[in-house]
Amino acid sequence: MPDIIQPDPIVTEEFPDAQAAVARIEAIYERNTAFLRQHFEAYLAGETPPGHIRACYPFVRIVTSSHALIDSRLSYGFVARPGVHETTLTRPDVFRDYLLEQVALLIENHGVGIAVGESAEPIPVHFAYKHDISLETQPLQRDGVLPQSPMRDLFDVPDLAAMDDAIINGTLEHGPHDPEPLALFRAGRIDYSLHRLLHYTGTSPAHFQNFVIFTNYQFYVDAFIRIAREKVAAGEPASLAFVEPGGAVTRADGHGGLETEGEPPGRLPQMPAYHLVGPGNDGITMINIGAGPSNARTMTDHVAVLRPHAWLMLGHCAGLRNTQTLGDYVLAHGYVREDHVLDDDLPTWVPVPPLAEVQVALESAVAEVTGLSGYALKSVMRTGTVASVDNRNWELGDYRAVMRRLSQSRAIALDMESAAIAANGFRCRVPYGTLLCISDKPLHGEIKLAGMAGEFYRRRVEQHLEIGLKALETLQGQERERLHSRKLRSFTEVAFQ
Repeated sequence: MPDIIQPDPIVTEEFPDAQAAVARIEAIYERNTAFLRQHFEAYLAGETPPGHIRACYPFVRIVTSSHALIDSRLSYGFVARPGVHETTLTRPDVFRDYLLEQVALLIENHGVGIAVGESAEPIPVHFAYKHDISLETQPLQRDGVLPQSPMRDLFDVPDLAAMDDAIINGTLEHGPHDPEPLALFRAGRIDYSLHRLLHYTGTSPAHFQNFVIFTNYQFYVDAFIRIAREKVAAGEPASLAFVEPGGAVTRADGHGGLETEGEPPGRLPQMPAYHLVGPGNDGITMINIGAGPSNARTMTDHVAVLRPHAWLMLGHCAGLRNTQTLGDYVLAHGYVREDHVLDDDLPTWVPVPPLAEVQVALESAVAEVTGLSGYALKSVMRTGTVASVDNRNWELGDYRAVMRRLSQSRAIALDMESAAIAANGFRCRVPYGTLLCISDKPLHGEIKLAGMAGEFYRRRVEQHLEIGLKALETLQGQERERLHSRKLRSFTEVAFQ
């Protein structure tokens, strides 16, 4: 075995306040990632390390010994039972405000200090770089590519076996003397998702906002870009900047116009993200996930590590009732999960309940934007079950079997993405909601054709997006502890939100 070369050890220390604890987390992380970068760049320059280069993530730990009850109105901020609770951490530049809140709650609720030190979880050398190790080290690379071997002999690389979702799935197995998890995701899993977000969306994780809209049509993105630019130009206090794929940042120029730093890429990424930046990252992010449940699961798997305060699905669906008309809205209060992308991690027998705060915000937004209320609101919106499938050509299957299943479920609409987004919100403890717009009724002969679709989009997309934005404005104004419902938390839950 080669010698392990590591930075000098840092003694674990207990801190009585969150500011000091987070400062130590930042110091350990910055020192250890700099150590990895220094040795890796020396290796690319031709220096062979004398052993295996390793540096580890920082950790936080709380030790409690009392069963005393704490403020049970909160759904997070306390450990479920006495003992040792611990997690590894990464990217304090992205998570600083989040960490300050979580650590402060633990100290306040349990009346004990928080220990911070170096863990035994190695930082993969790829994750020592905040963006892309290949691009950031390109001037030092031989032949323009990173070496493949013996790189793994000299540095730790991402280990997928150590980056599973056992904590959020409730399947974590550990020994009687192992610490309990303190957070839903460990550092390596978070870093993996942060790098995937950059790859798929074309924007840095630091730009993501706490309120997220997923959509399956570019038309919504086009409308969001226009609205976001208008808000920034108007100097609205809650709209500080607008960020596009490639890192192009648009701000008000102080004269009623806009100025942009950087340029969008020549080719959009697979699932581009756009960010209307607000104070404290409490703005709105929109992501075009495209069509299909696989994309919906992929993106929500990665966005979840950022611990957003809510995400919504705004998109189009097939209406299943003859009483519906094109352009009607569907507010989902239940889901038939026939997309299958989460079956192994969240069994289909697990209910995905509607969340009152999100449902009320969406219904109120529909009423405000359409000018309808009470019984009249039913003329443009129905609340009911949405069926999500993994076959875009579901209409071409066994007609009798399809009709029977949809009728038995009482579904009023069908799409491909909504159930995956809601179910992954439930699984990852992220508040979720769905408001769809009916764009066709294939069971009743109204099939979406090119000309019909174009006119439909022009009439409905702007209003639908306005409703979604209004709903998120309502949620932005709510107290955090109300939004993060206890419906999403298990009875042996981790402390971090």
